[in-house]
Amino acid sequence: MKRITRQRPLTDEEADKYRLSIWTIYERPKDYPRHFVVRRWTIGAGQERAHECQLADTLEEARKLVPPLLIRLDRQPNDDPVIVENWL
Repeated sequence: MKRITRQRPLTDEEADKYRLSIWTIYERPKDYPRHFVVRRWTIGAGQERAHECQLADTLEEARKLVPPLLIRLDRQPNDDPVIVENWL
């Protein structure tokens, strides 16, 4: 098997293809106390990064902002109280 070597480090955009994306829905977090907030997190190679957020007035609207075909994970007991659910 031939080993592939890279000539340069990947850009953040290129590296995102190889990271796990988690979409988190928050209800009234401190930075947006009047909205539901949807944030995409990417995790990989020991790095965690939040991307831009999207705002919604209701949970139903927030869920429509999550990409299709993902699996919902309910919040866990030790999650921040403003977290409603996560999507993988």
